[in-house]
Amino acid sequence: MIKKLVLACWCVGLGLVSSAQFPPMGGGGRGPGGGGRGMNSEQMNVGRFYGKITGPDGKPIEFATVQLNGQRWDSTAKAMKPAIMGGQITAANGDFSIEKLPPFGEFTLQVNAIGFKPYTQKVKFDLKFELGKPMDMQKALNAVDKDLGNIKLESSATLKEVVVEGGDPSFKMEIDKKIFNVDKNTVSAGGTAEDVLRTVPSVSVDMDGNVALRNAAPQIFVDGRPSSMTLEQIPADAIQSIELITNPSAKYDASGGMGGIINIVLKKNRKLGYNGGIRAGIDRFGKLNGGVDINLREGKINTFAMLFANQRRTPSIGFTDRINRIDPLTTVRQDNIQSNDGNFMFGRFGLDYFPDNRNTITLGFNLGGGGFGNEEEVDIRTDTTNSGSSFAERLSNNNRKFNNLGSNVSYKHLYPKAGKEITADVNYNRSLSSFGGDFNTQFFNGEGIAFGPNIAQRQEGKGNMQFITAQTDFVNPLSENSKIEAGLRANYNDYTSSNDNFTKNPFTNEFEKLKAVSNNFGYKNQVYAAYATYSRKINKFSFQTGLRLESSVYSGTLFLETGDTTFSNSFPASLFPSQFISYQIREGDDIQLSYTRKINRPNFFQLIPFIDYTDSLNLSRGNPDLLPEFTNSIEVGYLNTINSKNNVLISAYYKNTNGIITRYQTTEFNPVLNRDAIITTYANASQSYNYGAEVTFKNELKKWLDVTTNFNVFNAVIDGSNIEQNLRVERLAWFGKINANFRLPRNYSIQLTGEYKSRSAIPAGGGGGGGRGGFMGGGIQGSAQGYIREHGSVDISIRKDLFKNKMGNISIAVRDIFRTDINFTHSESVFFVQDTYRLRNPQYIRVNFSYRFGKFDVSLFKRKNMNNMDGGGMEMQGAM
Repeated sequence: MIKKLVLACWCVGLGLVSSAQFPPMGGGGRGPGGGGRGMNSEQMNVGRFYGKITGPDGKPIEFATVQLNGQRWDSTAKAMKPAIMGGQITAANGDFSIEKLPPFGEFTLQVNAIGFKPYTQKVKFDLKFELGKPMDMQKALNAVDKDLGNIKLESSATLKEVVVEGGDPSFKMEIDKKIFNVDKNTVSAGGTAEDVLRTVPSVSVDMDGNVALRNAAPQIFVDGRPSSMTLEQIPADAIQSIELITNPSAKYDASGGMGGIINIVLKKNRKLGYNGGIRAGIDRFGKLNGGVDINLREGKINTFAMLFANQRRTPSIGFTDRINRIDPLTTVRQDNIQSNDGNFMFGRFGLDYFPDNRNTITLGFNLGGGGFGNEEEVDIRTDTTNSGSSFAERLSNNNRKFNNLGSNVSYKHLYPKAGKEITADVNYNRSLSSFGGDFNTQFFNGEGIAFGPNIAQRQEGKGNMQFITAQTDFVNPLSENSKIEAGLRANYNDYTSSNDNFTKNPFTNEFEKLKAVSNNFGYKNQVYAAYATYSRKINKFSFQTGLRLESSVYSGTLFLETGDTTFSNSFPASLFPSQFISYQIREGDDIQLSYTRKINRPNFFQLIPFIDYTDSLNLSRGNPDLLPEFTNSIEVGYLNTINSKNNVLISAYYKNTNGIITRYQTTEFNPVLNRDAIITTYANASQSYNYGAEVTFKNELKKWLDVTTNFNVFNAVIDGSNIEQNLRVERLAWFGKINANFRLPRNYSIQLTGEYKSRSAIPAGGGGGGGRGGFMGGGIQGSAQGYIREHGSVDISIRKDLFKNKMGNISIAVRDIFRTDINFTHSESVFFVQDTYRLRNPQYIRVNFSYRFGKFDVSLFKRKNMNNMDGGGMEMQGAM
């Protein structure tokens, strides 16, 4: 009792002296860490640690990060909790000083600097007093002002050379998203973003490049923003990681419907010094790919640049068997052989400017361009009940050219308060394209003798697409266990295109424009949004509640020789709530329940009211009266991190979509063909249900083998009774994917990727947009019932690391090694029965070489904004 009384008196005395000599800190709270009860806790925070950070040679180290960890009283939990007590970046002479610290307790000092090993030391103040003796206040004040002396750091092995052996894990699972590190993926080396996504768990990519996430088309972003680039225009070597967000919160775009978000994160390095890499490759057709990237950081400037070029050849074969049930009754067999040759270039460059520790300004540019040429031979045999058989040979030669420009400017400000920040950015993307094609058709009789003239047709067109996105976000931690986030966003899209069709006059030998099937179209879309979220952690429970407000308007004009057609739709502000609740059963064992509401707006090709005659068997036309579809999504996730080598993520999900956008077929007389024809258009069906379960395992079975396994089973139901009586499509399906990495002796490694898809229903035409394709591109076709036959594929790559510190490597990859990735689709309705078979680019072989280089020199580079830096950086928290 006497000891406690003396201690209390000493604290009061120390507080009286310190209140006159030390400025108040603010906050602190009540409890053991907050300065005691019954007095201002600010007065107790009088301690200071100081010292100097040096290298092994005794020279001072500038811009090292010094952080002090300790215990602080948590008034909510009524207990002491770990906390960051303060931190600082060392001055030019290596000095640091961390002030306003409580005089009691033990602390942990952590020091990090680029090129040196991390340093950790336990520290505390040497407070001593004896019962029955008067207190020496000056001695007490000296005791809480402690010099830690010169702290020498040991050199790291990475000081001179960049070691590429380490890095992020190939696949990281979190309860609300999955992150796939592309640097570990050798199967896609030298390829495109399509090749990367084929290896990612939960993702499916068909042979036309259409992407599905859990059987629905997702929103695809580049660096968190919309982009005018297609997947085939983004080189795999430019991608840092792929983020899968299956049930995005209110912070993200409400667009996307059932599909979630796939975010493609491009490479960007902020390491001090210079570093970069070169790569080159060749495939089985003699097509080349190559690239170079470089990063340089000195003082307040970080600059980065990369350039990639790629050549591709994609052969494919296929056939279509079709029985038409409308007059005239016909049987059609169509055989296709085609080859697509192309090349493209991608460049990215920019700079970061760090005016001080807490501000960053970034300016960046993306440039892309290229062209593709397609040659196709189509043999068509037609058997008609009333006119016998005929044969036609169609030769086509198409080309497409494009160029893209993307630019962004962003600003980030860090507040002294830990975790508090504000960001703002503006992104501009523009894509220009042109296309053309010549088509020549010759008819033959049943004996194979040509008759009639050669029908020559030509198509010419161009397009212009622009995206502008402006966004600002604010994050403010209210306490150690709670925070708020808020933001504003505006999107503006402008799309114009022209499509002119010609036929050659056999008498004048000149091409004449077909006005009835030529058009000029313009389309604009605007979306404005605001969001706010509140997060809180209470013991083992955590929750986040959010609300997003979005409004949109779009308008379009179809310019025709016979007259213009205009249409527009505007939607007032709609609310999109989200709710996430999680519970930590134990360390590394978490369960989460989430709910979100999303929207999917019709895309350009679904809206354009123009008949596309590209495929004479499958005519299509958009519907300008389409309305957006709304989806309510519920997901339960369970993440069990068994240990550092094994974890499992189990998810169950249910999605209900009202007004789902689907394909729909009807027959009508076509004046161009001068006969009845089947037209595929779009309509808002009543609703759809999509539910399923997914499990992902990540296991290190041996030191030389790690495996990621993904299995997804789902059931999709589409109710189109509002379009046609008793129209309902349903099918249960599943798919699995496995990624195995073998680390072999002598720096060899093997990556094996396998995928299998069960028989499944033709996917819905909505759910995130997606591109326009042929008839079998997806969606319910009126009363059509159909399926895609089960199929799978296996890819393999072998890699050999070269040189000292594995700075280089050479790899060989083979896609679809067993020629089993075959798309076979069956569909039938009251109008037709059709089977389609396609095989594209099997047993594709590619060889690639890569070399990384770099060097750190910490004495020349002035580090700013540490929390944005790769490798060796740390996030500073607390007052500075």
